[in-house]
Amino acid sequence: MSDKHKVTIDGIPVEVDPGTSILNAARQIGGDIVPPAMCYYSKLQGSGGKCRTCLVKVSKGSEKDPRPMPKLVASCRTTVMDGMEVQNITSPEVLEARKGIVEMLLINHPLDCPICDQAGECDLQNLAFDHGAAKTRYEFDRRKFEKIDIGDKIQLHMTRCILCYRCVFTADQITDHRIHGILNRGDHSEISTYIKAAVDNDFSGNVIDVCPVGALTDKTFRFKNRVWFTKPVEAHRECDHPGCNGKVTLWYKGEDVLRVTARKDVYGEVEEFICNTCRFDKKKTSDWVIEGPRKIANWSVQSANHYEMLHPLPVVKTNPLLQEANKQQFERETRL
Repeated sequence: MSDKHKVTIDGIPVEVDPGTSILNAARQIGGDIVPPAMCYYSKLQGSGGKCRTCLVKVSKGSEKDPRPMPKLVASCRTTVMDGMEVQNITSPEVLEARKGIVEMLLINHPLDCPICDQAGECDLQNLAFDHGAAKTRYEFDRRKFEKIDIGDKIQLHMTRCILCYRCVFTADQITDHRIHGILNRGDHSEISTYIKAAVDNDFSGNVIDVCPVGALTDKTFRFKNRVWFTKPVEAHRECDHPGCNGKVTLWYKGEDVLRVTARKDVYGEVEEFICNTCRFDKKKTSDWVIEGPRKIANWSVQSANHYEMLHPLPVVKTNPLLQEANKQQFERETRL
């Protein structure tokens, strides 16, 4: 008897270990059937269940109890059962609910993509393109916050925050002590450092990488360039800091390294967290061992201007008649 649970997601069967969430089961299949996730982060314990963008429909609970679940469930928080059947992109109900969730996330979110450093690699931007409405129905004043510096390298733009809690979990689990957190309640909730203390520890820069929107940004990279004009390159160095493996992505513009980030997987999650020394202090090519260009998904706007991945058609099509006429004209003129 197999110890695996068999679950079917959008008609595709997969066998997973007991205790696996529906979201991670879908990730084992891959492709378009994977629900989007704005708050869940596989590297952070306790994350998920905040944004509800990963809602799915369970049309069959299990082999023992085939009754469907009465409501849509968060796939990041719901574990699979043997014989479970799940609908994601094949369910109109799920797609309609996800459209409403995107509308809720955008209620207070400023539509300032043209001036946001996260544009081009923003999870909310991608989600809005796929599921967002053309206009909002919200008629009240939006909440607004002043931008604050939570350290000499990190800026917090709370107006863009969707309260996913990723940065809080990151500070809790990979740093010695957490300074920032969630203040107030309900619509007045905000990320802050209480008395505006600086977030200062060796791994604080990782909150930038885990943020799905442009709420936490790298001050050393702000307004310097767009990601689709840069060239990402995989590199590594021998880092003597415990907990940092020194494997990063360098973002080049010409010969200059504009920023350094941790490497991310296909779902936009950091593979290994890196220290602030690698992130902020090592911005010379001589500091790194270059491995090669980073692979970029074809659907990503980051692939723009990276022509090594494309095969553009010639600007002028070959015209044999015109070539022959030009050749004859050239011969006549050279004989004179």
